[in-house]
Amino acid sequence: MAKGHRPRRGSLAFSPRVRAKSHIPRFNSWPQTAGESKLQDFAGYKVGMTHVVMIDDVKNSLTEGMEISVPVTVVETPAVRVAAIRAYALSGYGNKAISEAWAAELDEDLARAIDMPKVSNMEESLERIASLIDEGKVSDIKVITYTLPKKITGIPKKKPDIMETAVSGSDVGSKFEYAKSLLGSEINIGDVFSEGTFVDVAAITTGKGTQGPVKRWGINLAKNKHSRQGSLRQVGTLGPFHPSIVNWRVPQMGQMGYHQRTDYNKRILKVGTDGEEITPDGGFLNYGLVRGGYILIKGSVPGPSKRLVRLRDPVRSKVPAMGEPDIVHVSTQSKQG
Repeated sequence: MAKGHRPRRGSLAFSPRVRAKSHIPRFNSWPQTAGESKLQDFAGYKVGMTHVVMIDDVKNSLTEGMEISVPVTVVETPAVRVAAIRAYALSGYGNKAISEAWAAELDEDLARAIDMPKVSNMEESLERIASLIDEGKVSDIKVITYTLPKKITGIPKKKPDIMETAVSGSDVGSKFEYAKSLLGSEINIGDVFSEGTFVDVAAITTGKGTQGPVKRWGINLAKNKHSRQGSLRQVGTLGPFHPSIVNWRVPQMGQMGYHQRTDYNKRILKVGTDGEEITPDGGFLNYGLVRGGYILIKGSVPGPSKRLVRLRDPVRSKVPAMGEPDIVHVSTQSKQG
């Protein structure tokens, strides 16, 4: 008799599949790069998808040098503002924040997200961080940035999204001087990323609520003979009698979606400032019109429309640089059907 082949259903790679704590994705690691200091992160809001016609510049591709159609994701990228500088010191439990310097002028809408510092002397705080750097107590410098969603019409909110962004470079002093030059100012997407570069994209996926094991893990429906006492959509067994516990590997019902996911090495095909040149007739579904700055990312991006998307310098930078792409046409055909 032939032996049945039944590989397990679903992937355990992201277990436990629980809801994300916040709609703002977090990065736990940053690439270690030398050279001039710059921000290693930017943020935007997902708009939707369209397609472009470009010249294939992938080396040794079967269509190299020919026009090809490529699906792209549109991300609207209004300017972000640097709110504070944060200094870290190395401790037995990793880096620990030891000092902060907040900008003298902040947007009023920032009070919607956090309790604003009541007493803050920017000059004294900067001098304190500088003295800590001179004493060799500072191991890293990062900046706190926040988005300005009130500048775009596709996002129905004014509450900023606050994030912590790393600064590239190997010298702490140069990082601090660069961060100090940005404190309180606005940063545009063109100041951080350019066309043709690769980035890591992180976002919170579409939430689907509580789902059963059939949809959540892809198990088979039970046969009628086996399910006279229960449901067709239950798991066949929860495990043996002994040990008398249910193993976490057993596919069960629970939260599906609204998880943080990161896509590595996504290529930015276009960085633009006028959204009208890529907005289709009638606007994008579930978003509307793109009026400000935007980028086109090759392929898909996690999350639904209007979701916050974070872009980071790639940590798996084994993809060779390809230069600026040659885009022939951007589709503006209506998405209304």
